[in-house]
Amino acid sequence: MTNTIAYQYILSSNLIVDAIYECSPNNQLSGEPISKLLPGSGNMGGFRISGRGHKKNWVVLFSTGEDKDWPDSLDIYSGQFIYYGDNKTPGHEIHQTSAGGNKLLRSAFEQLHQDENRRCDIPPFFLFKKSPTANGARSVQFKGLAVPGYPGLSSTEDLVAVWKSTDGQRFQNYRAIFTVLDASVISREWINDLASGNPLSENAPKAWRDWVVSGKSLPLRAEATTVIRSAEEQTPDTSLKHDVLNTVWEFFKETPLEFEKFAARIYQMMDQRVIIDEITRGVVDGGRDAVGRYLLGLPSDPVYAEFSLEAKCYRPPLNGQSPNTVGVKEVSRLISRIRHRQFGILVTTSLIARQAYEEVREDRHPIIFISGRDIAEILIKNGFNSVDKVNSFLYKEFKI
Repeated sequence: MTNTIAYQYILSSNLIVDAIYECSPNNQLSGEPISKLLPGSGNMGGFRISGRGHKKNWVVLFSTGEDKDWPDSLDIYSGQFIYYGDNKTPGHEIHQTSAGGNKLLRSAFEQLHQDENRRCDIPPFFLFKKSPTANGARSVQFKGLAVPGYPGLSSTEDLVAVWKSTDGQRFQNYRAIFTVLDASVISREWINDLASGNPLSENAPKAWRDWVVSGKSLPLRAEATTVIRSAEEQTPDTSLKHDVLNTVWEFFKETPLEFEKFAARIYQMMDQRVIIDEITRGVVDGGRDAVGRYLLGLPSDPVYAEFSLEAKCYRPPLNGQSPNTVGVKEVSRLISRIRHRQFGILVTTSLIARQAYEEVREDRHPIIFISGRDIAEILIKNGFNSVDKVNSFLYKEFKI
């Protein structure tokens, strides 16, 4: 079970990666836990900046995980964190925000790239996400200590101003990429040192000191202990993902052949290196609904891996209904059609049954599973983040 720190203990608690910190029992704003864990951070907003003047003590980046237009995301396997700035409504220049978050992002990334001696002026970033518990609707989960940038990314890639439009009005916001450092515990002593203006004290995490001194960040990479996703992990976990998947299911449930074309499109959305050569629907396809190639080499010197894709438009686990899961028979059919040096993709609106999942992973078959929750997340990530947008996309590209 996830480590949960009760409210009465958080004033003296360390920050532990993935621990949940409960709010006060009355769920009042004054009992919000971040302001107690990191005094001076405030108790509202996505950006919570501690310290006055040019040099800040620290910055809290808080994400609810529920903003469909600006989907912050943490890749726990690579340690890369994507966070969107605070200019989220039209009518303002990108840096004209009340919290000053975008100005701070610009300053931090400029210091990162323009002068290596200024890394000591960049504050540590503490990441939190909303994580309600039975004992508190304002509870949060600590996701790690972060620094701007990511290994291998240039100054033109790690902080980018992106355009959005709302009600016909255009505006910009930042998309910032951070590295979550390999620091599992942030001690209360270091937090006190930061508040005193001493970030490089003996209590500082080694990964932080190394980054300040050398500029080399060591990401917190977490290798999966299991690659067999449960039914829960394949099921939409938010109301938006539920609605998006339900829209897809309702659109294709009477025309499953059209779903094959959609399944190929979803895989392309997941990775721009995917090339679909043929949709094989309507013919004797030998167990393959689409075939294509995946670009491994450089565009000027391409090397391709061939793949076969199979699509299953099955009833998803929505609206209280039991799903029609993809089982061993369907997966075995795809495996039997894969030739040497090929891989397979199975796309379904439903779930992969545990037995089928286990057999594929234990026997190391090169099969990629894209289930219902994945479909919803891929669509949302590509900007189809409402029922109306999903419907418009489906009618435009797949209406018979």
